[in-house]
Amino acid sequence: MEQEPVLNEHNKQEYEPAHTAEHLLNQTMIRMFGCERSRNAHIERKKSKINYNLETCPTPEQVTEIERRMNEVIQQNLPVTFEFVTRDNIPDGVVLDKLPEDASETLRIVRIGDYDICACIGNHVKTTKEVGTFKITSTSYNEGSFRIVYKVIS
Repeated sequence: MEQEPVLNEHNKQEYEPAHTAEHLLNQTMIRMFGCERSRNAHIERKKSKINYNLETCPTPEQVTEIERRMNEVIQQNLPVTFEFVTRDNIPDGVVLDKLPEDASETLRIVRIGDYDICACIGNHVKTTKEVGTFKITSTSYNEGSFRIVYKVIS
């Protein structure tokens, strides 16, 4: 029997559908705007907010397109899986610059179908359909920071 790898302790209890939506939103923003994954997110059951560094504010049409693409990906019912890897065996596409300095040698990689991949120790749903409907409730833009406030509706 294989032993479970030892990871850093996780200090949050995320709402799994909203946290999985965060992963999908990160990848959607990367694909649409060529930006990096968010470095500033607050994920909750009732509403979540996440910031992206963008040179210009997205248009209302682009915001509508973000929401449309998110719901399209969610409806694909992609599997959410994870694997454990060592730092010398990181899969292509995984960026580790957000890891804390004391992160363990073994990392958990979360994959959402072939749509997204990243290192994460948080809680997730088993398939994207469990996220429900993704709804952007507001956006704002200030000095290169674009904030999306969203909720997921089951």
